[in-house]
Amino acid sequence: MNRLHAEGLPEQAIRDRARRGRAAVFPPDDSYGRSVIGADVTSAATADPLDAARLVPPVFMPRRMEKLIDLAREPLFSDVELRTRIGGFASELPVYVSAFGSTQVGTELALAAGRQAARLGIPLVVGENVAPAHGYSADSSLLSRLEAYASELPEGVGGVVVQQSTEDADAEVWNRVHTDPAVAPLLDSGRLGFELKLGQGAKPGLGGMTMVGEADAARLSDRYDVTASLDPRGGPRLRSSSPGTFTEEILAQQIRFMRNNFPRVRVWVKLPPGRDVGHAARVAWSAGAHAVTVDGAEGGSGWAPPVFLSRVGLPLGECLRRIGAPDGCLLASGRMWEAGRAVVALALGARAVGLGRAALVAVDEDPENGLVNLVSALALEARLLISALGKYSPEALGSEDVLLPASAAAAAASVAAEPSTVP
Repeated sequence: MNRLHAEGLPEQAIRDRARRGRAAVFPPDDSYGRSVIGADVTSAATADPLDAARLVPPVFMPRRMEKLIDLAREPLFSDVELRTRIGGFASELPVYVSAFGSTQVGTELALAAGRQAARLGIPLVVGENVAPAHGYSADSSLLSRLEAYASELPEGVGGVVVQQSTEDADAEVWNRVHTDPAVAPLLDSGRLGFELKLGQGAKPGLGGMTMVGEADAARLSDRYDVTASLDPRGGPRLRSSSPGTFTEEILAQQIRFMRNNFPRVRVWVKLPPGRDVGHAARVAWSAGAHAVTVDGAEGGSGWAPPVFLSRVGLPLGECLRRIGAPDGCLLASGRMWEAGRAVVALALGARAVGLGRAALVAVDEDPENGLVNLVSALALEARLLISALGKYSPEALGSEDVLLPASAAAAAASVAAEPSTVP
C-alpha cells in the first residue's frame, strides 16, 4: 500500500525504478522485438523545426509559365515528375525504405516490406546485425531479404543497400554479400549498395542493444558485452555492441576502402544527429560517398533507453540546417509518413526521405499492399504540394519554399553569414 504521495514528482516512474532497478531504464522487456520506438512527438527536447515549418507558394510562378509553354496547356499537379536518383540508384519516387534490423518485428515484416518496395521501384536498406544475429547461410534472414526484394524489382530502377556495423564487420557481411552468387544480378545491374553505419537517431553515441536469454547470453558473451539481468527480480540480459570509433581520417579511409574494394557497389554513410553533422557529411562526400543519410533524433529503433529518445541528439530539421546546401546526395529519415514533412525536408536539401516505422506499420496492417498504399498517398500529397509551389520536380524545390519558425530561421541566417564555421 502506498501511503506516501510525492507531489510534483513522477511518482509512478520513481516507484517503477524502485521495483525494477536498472530494467526501468529501458522499455518493458515484453515489448522487445515486438515494437519499434521513437521520440515522443510532444517532447520539447526534440521539438523539430520541420513540424512547425510551412510551405509558402509565391504569387508569380515563372516555372509554371515555363511548364505551360512546354505542355501547350495549363499544367496540373499530375505533371509533377517524382522520378529521381537516390544514392546512385534510379528511383520512381524521392522515397526509400529505411533499415530494419534483427529484432522480431523487423524480421517478420521485412520480406513483405521488401517485396512492396521493389514493386514501387524505390531503394531498400537492410539493417545492421541481421547476419550476426541470424547467421549467413542459404536460408538466412539477410539473404532472404535480398532475394525477396530482387524477385519483384522492375528493370532499371531501385537498389538494395546493406548496412554494416562493427559486429557486421567482424562477420565480414559485405564480403559475403559481394561474393554470393545469389546477389550477382543486383551487383551486375548496378543495384547493390553498402552503408557504413556511424550511428542512428534513437541512440546517438551508442551501439546496438538487444535483449537475450540465458542460452544466447552464454553463446555471445565471448564477442559482446552481456550484462547480468537488469531487473533485480531476474529476466533477459542486455547485449551491447560497440558503436565504433570514428575520426575524420578513419571515416575518409573507410569510404575510400569501400570504393576501392567494391567498385561496382554504391557507398552510403549513415550519420547520427550529432552536433558536427554538417562537417561529417562534407567529409563523407569529399571521400566519395554516393549518399549520406541523416537520421534525426526522431528516428526509430527496436530498442533504446527513453532518456535518449527525449534528451539526446539533434532534431532532423536542425540536422538539415547545419548541413546547409549539400555537396552530394543527402537522405533524411525520422518520423516520415506523409508528404508535408517530407516536402519540407526536400526543400531544405534532402534528395529523398526514408520510411522506417511507418513502413513497418503499413505492412503489418496489410502484408500485400500496405506499403504500396502508404507511399501512393504520400506521392499524391507530394505532387499536390510541389505543384502548389509552382514547381514540377523535387529537385526544383528550395529554401525559399519554406517558412521556418523564427528561432530556426535566425539560426539558419547566422550559419549562412559564417559558412566556414563548423557547428
